[in-house]
Amino acid sequence: MRTPLRDFLRTETGSAAVLLAAALAALVWANAAPGGYESFWRTHLSVRLGSEGVSLELRAWVNSGLMAFFFFVVGLEARREFDTGDLRERRRVALPLLAGVSGMLVPVAIYLALNADDGAARGWGAAMSTDTAIALGMLAVFGRRLPGGLRVLILTIAVVDDFIALGVIALAYSGSIEPRPLLAAAGVFGAVLLLRAARVRRGPAYAALAVAAWVALLESGVDPVVIGLAMGLLTYDYPAARGDLERASGLFRLFREQPTPELERSLRLGLATAISPNARLQRLYHPWTSYGVVPLFALANAGITVTGGELARAFGSPVTLGILFGFLVGKPLGIAGAAWLTTRLSGGRVRPPVGWGATLAAGTLAGVGFTVSLLIATLAFDGDRLTEAKIGILTAMICSFAATWAVTAVIGLLPERARSRALFGTAESLVDLAVPVDPDRDHVRGPRDAPVTVVEYGDFECPYCGRAEPVVRELLAGAGDVRYVWRHLPLTDVHPNARLAAEAAEAAAEQGRFWEMHDVLLDHQDDLRAADLLRHAAGLGLDTDRFHRALRERSGAGRVDAHLESADLSGVSGTPTFFVNGRRHHGAYDIDSLTAAVRAARERAALRP
Repeated sequence: MRTPLRDFLRTETGSAAVLLAAALAALVWANAAPGGYESFWRTHLSVRLGSEGVSLELRAWVNSGLMAFFFFVVGLEARREFDTGDLRERRRVALPLLAGVSGMLVPVAIYLALNADDGAARGWGAAMSTDTAIALGMLAVFGRRLPGGLRVLILTIAVVDDFIALGVIALAYSGSIEPRPLLAAAGVFGAVLLLRAARVRRGPAYAALAVAAWVALLESGVDPVVIGLAMGLLTYDYPAARGDLERASGLFRLFREQPTPELERSLRLGLATAISPNARLQRLYHPWTSYGVVPLFALANAGITVTGGELARAFGSPVTLGILFGFLVGKPLGIAGAAWLTTRLSGGRVRPPVGWGATLAAGTLAGVGFTVSLLIATLAFDGDRLTEAKIGILTAMICSFAATWAVTAVIGLLPERARSRALFGTAESLVDLAVPVDPDRDHVRGPRDAPVTVVEYGDFECPYCGRAEPVVRELLAGAGDVRYVWRHLPLTDVHPNARLAAEAAEAAAEQGRFWEMHDVLLDHQDDLRAADLLRHAAGLGLDTDRFHRALRERSGAGRVDAHLESADLSGVSGTPTFFVNGRRHHGAYDIDSLTAAVRAARERAALRP
């Protein structure tokens, strides 16, 4: 099972290796042919339309042009977290917001404390911003040692980080501001807001306005990458609604019966409407930014001439030390300190989603600064100071990895209960299951008072539910403290016999044989017609007259409808969908993934008072 967040993390972590390879290539290139490296990236490229046009160096096209796409993707992910992710519960925004801000202010304070000189002080912005791609790539290395909730925490902090960093670039590192182009950019952005309010879904219209705003900001003196983040934050996200999916299924059946160009267009529009613009755009652009734009940025900016003398000078320079200690000390201190202070001041009502050890690991991982740090360094410095800043940024990246390894190693040495508390903490997990499990109404397999509850929304005719069933049985066989709940979600638009099969299971439940019928139906997914169901009932030794009467009178329809309503309230539109202790399971439903989710839920449950 692929989910948007899982795809996002997989792309980021996979691209981290490409980014590092590009940075190493830049270092080799700059040292092998320093003159050639600089002269290439200082080559001018002009784009003209008639007498008007834009002429920039290749490095500027990368830093101000292509990087706008990178920040557009960052904005898309931020919007998704606010709309459908952990931050949709708004009280959870406070802690990562404060941690993100504190994780920038403390490094800046350390940098300024070491750089009182006016010229060097200008580079304070290079010491504050986390690189999302490399941070998540490093997290993948330590993934088995750290809880899954840490990914969302780091991602949220990084989004806050990038948002503030772009504001800093626009206000502190832009040139002299020209008011007329700036007003023109504001007018273009106002047109974007009007299109959004009118629910216009034409991508080319938004793209044209975004390009116009980018050109206007460039002419105004404000770094135009800010338009990328703004456009991403405006792109809303929503889960696929069951009604939209059923309408898409109907359009596909019409096209299957009559494959005309008109119906093909209607089908494409129907499919596009079912998926949020945020999800579609992120799937389209994220691989390009991760595997193209960001590595190209590294290739254009990470090249520095490294000699023994320059390294000795750099590590005696306040610029290098300010950036290094800002990331290595300031980030963990700012993030972990803000989390601790927020927890204390709120009386424990607002807590980080992970334990103190994992929060500290988030701080050390956030100590890797690359993309935005290099961008600000190139805006703030040139010559020797730019080289010193780049050495500080690259050294901080290596030290961040070492510091995270040290934190996870210390956590691993703790006793089991202390280790669980350090990793998972005691914060209440976000509950996605809208209707809690009721043992008196739900179908429960396993101990009624088990600390872990796995809920599956399933469809007896769904082949994926059939594949998941052996996994569930293996999970229950290997864990004596897990209870399993089945809720019906018959997808009648694609599985014509699913609703009747669900009501047959409820008819069997009236005779106390729900789970026996449940197992038979999933084992015989191609035999779910009425005659097949009567044969299954006879094979189980049920009273077939009573069973047939219950099917004919649809006595189980109310229970099935209640499960469908609970699925809609929980945002479930496909099968199988699993919830572990009320939290939706995002990821594969193989035995390893489900066992890991159950283990984490068990450890969290053991920490509750």
